[in-house]
Amino acid sequence: MFHVGGARSALYNWAVARQSGGTFVLRIEDTDAARNKPEWIDGIISALASIGINESDPAFEGPYFQSRNADRHREAGLQLLAAGHAYYCDCTREQLAERTGNAQLGYDGFCRDRGLAYEAGRALRFRTPDEGATVVVDLIRGEPSFPNSAIEDFVIARGDGSPVFLIANVVDDLDEGVTMVIRGEEHLSNTPKQQLLWEALGSTPPTWAHLPVIVNEKRQKLSKRRDKVALEDYLAEGYLPDAMVNYLMLLGWGPGEDREIRPYAELEQLFRIEDVNGSSAFFDVKKLSAFNGEYIRAMAPADFAAACAPWLTEPRAPWAADAFDQAVFDGVAPLAQTRITVLSEITAYVDFLFLDQPVQDDAAWAKAMKPGADGILRDARAGLADAVWQADALKAVLEAVSEKNGLKLGKAQAPIRVATTGRTVGLPLFESLEALGRERVLARIDAALARLEQ
Repeated sequence: MFHVGGARSALYNWAVARQSGGTFVLRIEDTDAARNKPEWIDGIISALASIGINESDPAFEGPYFQSRNADRHREAGLQLLAAGHAYYCDCTREQLAERTGNAQLGYDGFCRDRGLAYEAGRALRFRTPDEGATVVVDLIRGEPSFPNSAIEDFVIARGDGSPVFLIANVVDDLDEGVTMVIRGEEHLSNTPKQQLLWEALGSTPPTWAHLPVIVNEKRQKLSKRRDKVALEDYLAEGYLPDAMVNYLMLLGWGPGEDREIRPYAELEQLFRIEDVNGSSAFFDVKKLSAFNGEYIRAMAPADFAAACAPWLTEPRAPWAADAFDQAVFDGVAPLAQTRITVLSEITAYVDFLFLDQPVQDDAAWAKAMKPGADGILRDARAGLADAVWQADALKAVLEAVSEKNGLKLGKAQAPIRVATTGRTVGLPLFESLEALGRERVLARIDAALARLEQ
C-alpha cells in the first residue's frame, strides 16, 4: 500500500519537476524478490494517479526497475575496485568481534591493504577517505557535516557478487540523469555514503532535500504497524483525492498566507522546496477531515451524489439493492452534503430511508425516550396523521406538540427523531419525515409506542 509519507514526497517531487520543466522519475527498487509483486507495482502507479501524478503526463518518466540494471551495478563496483576506491574483504562478523571486542562498532579496515582478489564469499567494500568530512548540501537542512572517520568502509557488493542498495541507488540515479533527490529524512544517514560513491564514480552529486518525518498525535513516527498510513485506505473511506493532495502538500510547508484550502495548481506554483520546515509534521486526521468537509461542500450537487454512489450500494450499504430509491436520495443529498466530512458517513445519514426498520441504537433510545416521551409521540402521531406532507407543515405540527407539552422544539423532536430515524442526530427532522413518507412515519411511531409500553 502507498504510505501517505510517500505520497507527500511524490507530490513535492512532482511540483518541483513541473515548476522547472524537469522530469519526475518513478523507479521501482525491486531487487528484494519477496517484496516484489506486479500487483503492488500497479497499486503504486494507481495511487500516484489518484493524486494527479499520471503516467501520461510529459513530466512523468518510468517506471524503471532496479533489477534490470544489475549488470551496471556490478560494473560500477568493479570500476571502483580498479580505481582503488574499493577492496575485497573476507572478514566475518565473528572475526571482527574478536578483534574489536564489539562487532557493532563498525568495520575496522582490516582488509584495506591485504590486496585480496575476488573469491566467493568475499565482500567488496568502499574505501572511505581517512581524513576530512563529507558535507551534504541540503535545501532543507543546510549543510550537515559527517566526519569521514565516523563512516566505516561499507559493503557495496555481497560475498556472492550481488550489489547492495547503496551502489544500486547511486548508479540508477546516474543512469537516469537524476539531478535532485527529495526524500524522507530517514535516508539522511545514507547520504554521505552515497555522495562519496557519486564522487568516486566521477560525477557531481545531486541536490539533496530531506523532508521532515510525519508523526501521529503522540509525536511518534507514523507506522504501518500502529497507524492508518495507506493512501488507499483514506480514499476508500471517502476522503477526496483533491482534499488529500491539499492536506499532504501542507505537511511541513505552507504558502505563507492564511488561506490553506487551495487547488493543487495554485499550490504547485507557490511551492518552494527550500521553504519546507525541517521539524516533524503532525498528521492530524481531524484537520484532514475538516479539509475534506470543505471540499465536499464545494462539490456540485450532482457530483456529490455520484461520489456517494459506492456507499449506497452493496456491499457497503446495509440495505437490499432493490430498497434504494435514487430520487429519494437525490432529494436529501443537499442536506447531507452540508453535514458530512467523509463520504463514508453518508450511509448512516440516509439508512433510515432505505431500511425496513430504523437502526436499533439503545444508547440513542435511552437518551431520547425520557418520561413523557410517549405523550409527545401520541400527540405527534395525531397531528401528523392529517398534516399536509411538506416540511414546513410538518414543522408546524411539531411546534404545536412542543408547545402543548411545555418543551422547546429541540426537546420535543428527540423522541420523534429516534422513533423514525433511529438516531439522535442526522438530517433536518422535518425534511427527513417528508422524505420518509406518512405511512412509514406513522408506523414507526406506533412501533416506538409499543416498545415504550413494554
